[in-house]
Amino acid sequence: MAIYKILDDTHEVLKAKSEPVTNINAGVLRVLDNMKDTLYAFDGVGLAAPQIGISRRIIVVDIGDNLLELINPQIISSSGECSGREGCLSLPGIVAMVNRPANVTVKALNRNGEEIEIEADDLLARALQHEIDHLDGILITDRATSIRREKP
Repeated sequence: MAIYKILDDTHEVLKAKSEPVTNINAGVLRVLDNMKDTLYAFDGVGLAAPQIGISRRIIVVDIGDNLLELINPQIISSSGECSGREGCLSLPGIVAMVNRPANVTVKALNRNGEEIEIEADDLLARALQHEIDHLDGILITDRATSIRREKP
């Protein structure tokens, strides 16, 4: 497996809407595997394909209980609101307060091409929304109510 370089916010791919995956083939599966390895190598919670320079709608998320590999994820419902601290592997040293829905339902394809639905709250809801934002060219600094710089 390979560990990808994570791009910072100076790269245009992070500011653009990503293209849907139309065919889950060996290349897509390899990207998923390498994204997982990259996520764990950088001790992250989530990673979106644009962060590694791939303009496709693919994310991986692991809040500590199991890895989610999602292709073409979309939020189909949301409720509530909460504010929370967020960091981003593409914005080292930045901590932002971001308001987001407290609960979301996400529809996506898994690595086998099967449609799945995930109902999420708390950290998982926040992580899914954060990564899906990356697929739409949105960074936490675009949504932040406050931003603080910390040592990376």
